[in-house]
Amino acid sequence: MAVYKTISSGNLMRWCFFNLLHLLLLANEVSLQENVEGFIGESAILPCSSTKPPLIIKDLFKNYQVRWRNKYDLHVYDIINGNVSVEEPDSEYKNRVESFPEEYVRGNFSIKLNNIQHTDAEKYTCYIMEESEDQTVELLIKERPERQLPSEGTKPKPELIVMFISVLYYIFID
Repeated sequence: MAVYKTISSGNLMRWCFFNLLHLLLLANEVSLQENVEGFIGESAILPCSSTKPPLIIKDLFKNYQVRWRNKYDLHVYDIINGNVSVEEPDSEYKNRVESFPEEYVRGNFSIKLNNIQHTDAEKYTCYIMEESEDQTVELLIKERPERQLPSEGTKPKPELIVMFISVLYYIFID
């Protein structure tokens, strides 16, 4: 009977509601980070998109400032007034990062990191200044599995192939 009174008084329902709300907020926060897998020596796209509709961005993109930084706040890449910044990125990213200028008007400020190295495995943040928002991308580095060659036992031996062809030749020709 005491349990029924507790439930009917709304305390349990209030407790469930607030805990559920807390879980939903945590789930929403976690979903703002995206994970991208990259392979050593190859390239990876780190996504960043505006939440504004493309028509608004098309009119305003020349006033947009987008700054890419790593977890140590090192300069990775900047897009200022619709152009790539003339300021050089940090030395570990120099000549390895590019963007897609034709996509800026659509609100796509993603970058491509080339020649991925083990040290690139970290979190990157894209700050869209005019929208006062940031997006986090974690780059996970993997090594491509080496192509496995067939073992010696499964390789056909040339002498067996020659012998097989010779036998077929004598059977059908003779």
